[in-house]
Amino acid sequence: MTTKIYVPYSATGEVFRTQQFKKERRDNDVLEVTLVAGDNALVHASVKNVGTEDLNLLSYGTLFDTAPVQKVNVYEGETAVPFKGVLRSIQRTDLAPEVFHTLAAGETFETTFNAAEVHDLSTSTYTFVAEGAIPFAKAGSTEISDSIIFKSNAITVSVDGEAAKSVAKAIPTSIDRRTVLQSGCSTTQRSQTTQALSYCASLARAASTAASSGSSTKFSEYFKTTSASTRSVVAARLSAVATQCSSLTSGSTKYYCTDVYGYCESNVLAYTIPSTNEIVNCPIYYSALPALSSTCHAQDRATTSLHEFTHAPATYSPGTADNGYGYAAATALTSARAVLNADSYALYANAIYVGC
Repeated sequence: MTTKIYVPYSATGEVFRTQQFKKERRDNDVLEVTLVAGDNALVHASVKNVGTEDLNLLSYGTLFDTAPVQKVNVYEGETAVPFKGVLRSIQRTDLAPEVFHTLAAGETFETTFNAAEVHDLSTSTYTFVAEGAIPFAKAGSTEISDSIIFKSNAITVSVDGEAAKSVAKAIPTSIDRRTVLQSGCSTTQRSQTTQALSYCASLARAASTAASSGSSTKFSEYFKTTSASTRSVVAARLSAVATQCSSLTSGSTKYYCTDVYGYCESNVLAYTIPSTNEIVNCPIYYSALPALSSTCHAQDRATTSLHEFTHAPATYSPGTADNGYGYAAATALTSARAVLNADSYALYANAIYVGC
């Protein structure tokens, strides 16, 4: 049985190799990601460690994840096809060994996946491309030390729409939905979530103002540009998050305090189903995080909720992806990918609040 993985492409077919960034930057390439088209929307992917050291790569949100996360970007012409899987927010400290995949020097990881499981595909020609930043730890460690930027080759795929429709979707559409915080929350959970959303609204409003008229240097640190158009988009998205966080009984998103979809695995704080605009808090959202942190780039319930709200397209369209977890990965992204990266918003909001 193959691992399901979704990977991105470009029409040239050439293989791009990743480079390690920032503190761990090396002269040599580290990962080589190769994609091969199978029948219809089926894709075969391989990831080879072409470096000289073993790597402990974070599985969540990457090619090594077995959940229906966003492992592939799918384009029809110039238009991105909406992703209909799960986007998870990950605790960045005290990580369990099982959330990593060890790839020894010279070793190749292979996987096969069907992009139709998390995308609605009609009869057409699509381009698939896999790229992002994978956090990693040293071999034998579970402490994230930096991230590796990767980009695969690009492949053009001709899809039979009827065959694609026959593929079972990863996320069911018949789940009983509840209004935001109306049911399923204990008294403690409701109180903690209410407090977190209040802080989320305040942080998002302050960050929106900073994006519009604050320090261009600080903005560029997280979004890699000072262009007025990008600052406007970031400000608008954060303003929309503030609006969503301000309401407990209405709005465009739905909130759960229990794991209704079953994606609260080790070190998962919360997750979002963008296709249904649902946000789910996991048990450690309540037990492992403070309501609000005064430490630069630390996690808390407020910025975790802010992160999740940016994923929901009903908050602001398009919703963000998980292109890079944590400061090292998020600040290694290009501007185009940072503006669509959930953690970039959470980290920026934290920085504005704390004064990083």
